[in-house]
Amino acid sequence: MDSLSGKVAIVTGASSGIGRATAKLFAQEGASLVVAARGQAGLDSLVAEIEASGGQAVALAGDVRGEQLATDLVATAVERFGGLDIAVNNAGTLGEMAPVHELSTAGWRETIDTNLTSAYLGAKHQVPAMVARGGGSLIFTSTFVGYSVGFPGMSAYAAGKAGVIGLAKVIAAEYGAQGVRANAILPGGTDTPMGRVVISSPEMRSFVEGMHALKRLAEPEEIARSMLHLASDAGSFITGTAFLVDGGVSICRT
Repeated sequence: MDSLSGKVAIVTGASSGIGRATAKLFAQEGASLVVAARGQAGLDSLVAEIEASGGQAVALAGDVRGEQLATDLVATAVERFGGLDIAVNNAGTLGEMAPVHELSTAGWRETIDTNLTSAYLGAKHQVPAMVARGGGSLIFTSTFVGYSVGFPGMSAYAAGKAGVIGLAKVIAAEYGAQGVRANAILPGGTDTPMGRVVISSPEMRSFVEGMHALKRLAEPEEIARSMLHLASDAGSFITGTAFLVDGGVSICRT
């Protein structure tokens, strides 16, 4: 369909899971990609896959907790592809998991920096590039954890990801008149390397699947298709939302 033909997108946390699936789908839909993650090897294989399919992608390895990577990603998008239209601020971590009274302050800060501060740093540099382009779509990966379900031991993760929703809402209000849309996407349980850290046994998988109305986990490609909806003109009147793609976990009591 090439619904993103001529568009330029940044995707962070792109070396695996939802980020990788999103980058590949965006490339298939015609976007030029700037992809980021901590590990160079995973990014290199992603770029090779995209290029083998006829797409364009550039990789930058780095730490999303630092402002330099955010600056470099936007600069690369502008220099290599002429501008920036879409940014998927997807990088994240489960972080230290423990009851609040046992959670270390260092663990809290590291998780908040990775999941929330990184989103702010990304947006800080992405928004002006989108305004210069006449508008764009910012997408932040949040979660149902801390929004509709509280999982014990995940306070830092939940707090950071909930903060992303507030960030998206304010950006939507601040820059909507300039054509910039901002949304947070809230996946349900998804079969990714990070998800498997929590869903670490057949019994736990069965339990988490049962929490969902659909009684299964999502595949990363299913979440990527919702990212595409928000990134493309199909989502042109959607902004400031906490966009649930959660298989019904927020409403299920069966």
